[in-house]
Amino acid sequence: MKRYNTACVFTAACAGMGFFGVTMLSLGPILTELSQIVEGANALPATMSIGIIMGTIIFGPIVDRLGYKWLLIAASLMALAGVQGLAQFDSIDLLHCSIFLLGMGGGILNGETNALVSAIYSDERRGGRLGVLGAFYCIGALLWISLVYLCPDFYLPLNAISVVMAAFIVFFIAIPFPKAEAATEQQRQPLSASLGLLKYPALLAFALALFFQCGFEGISGNFTVAFLNSTTDLDPGLVTLSLTWFSIGMLCGRLPLGAFMRRFNPMGTLYMYLCVAMAGVALLFTFDTLSIIYLAMALIGFGVGATFPVVINYLAEAFPRQSGTALSIAMFLGLMGQFAFNKVAGLAFDDGEYAWFPIMLAGALVGIMALIPTAVSMVSRRQTSTL
Repeated sequence: MKRYNTACVFTAACAGMGFFGVTMLSLGPILTELSQIVEGANALPATMSIGIIMGTIIFGPIVDRLGYKWLLIAASLMALAGVQGLAQFDSIDLLHCSIFLLGMGGGILNGETNALVSAIYSDERRGGRLGVLGAFYCIGALLWISLVYLCPDFYLPLNAISVVMAAFIVFFIAIPFPKAEAATEQQRQPLSASLGLLKYPALLAFALALFFQCGFEGISGNFTVAFLNSTTDLDPGLVTLSLTWFSIGMLCGRLPLGAFMRRFNPMGTLYMYLCVAMAGVALLFTFDTLSIIYLAMALIGFGVGATFPVVINYLAEAFPRQSGTALSIAMFLGLMGQFAFNKVAGLAFDDGEYAWFPIMLAGALVGIMALIPTAVSMVSRRQTSTL
């Protein structure tokens, strides 16, 4: 007998995904100001990536043993502690600790909320509900960016977000959640089965595509504002608003994605989206007019919104019996890409080498365009050889 309210649990999952949206863009709007206050702040995005990677690794085994409720609460408390650390500390060491907690909490929330929604809905409703869940990532990011824009003193927005988080944590404590047995069998695959998938070149090619995708999303969220503040004479507050257009573009790109994939094949849809993103990168690099920068960020956000759904679709077809495990491996390597790109961009910005930023963005898109057709070709050859 079901002892939880599906609508309440789904609301909790959406709130958790909203927290992850705040996590992913927490540094982007404030990094320039923070780096003026604290020496070495440009290294913080790399620390966040490490935290997100750790959270992504550990959430599955813990959920299998302890269930969803208390891990969701613990991850939210980590994120809350990280946000408060940003608001309270001016020591670089304490900020690294805070950002690590924020990243780990966000990584757990990202994985657990997707697993939770998958567990509470049937096959017929799961895809649509996961799409709505993903939209709350954009909503959380938009809320955070808007607060920073309306209140340039970022300490007040950080405290406002903390109040919202604390209220939802109380909500999480008050409602019942499904037991761990509701999770899918793929989440209980042994480690040996997971490592066995590494022998498939197609999976590694898909994972490398996500390496570039996550790297692109990481630096575009964390360093775009710093890049524009350093290379243009635009008002910093208006520059910060460019991240809002990135999130709006991604939201608008994901809403019609299902219809596009039904009308066109997944590869055609992906290339259409990536070409839109490449056009946005070109505009961002070429023009310094505020309206064109907003358009460029909207195009970039729209264009990168298709990669994850398309890759997940291909992985599910290529590894139908272990699709969850395959996705876990690909997502882990993708987050490694986010860490690597953030680290390289941080070092480049510390040296004043801002010209590398658009080059890294364009290079990531080219990498995705090259790797996914290669992976699909490998899958086709593998399927043909098994006939």
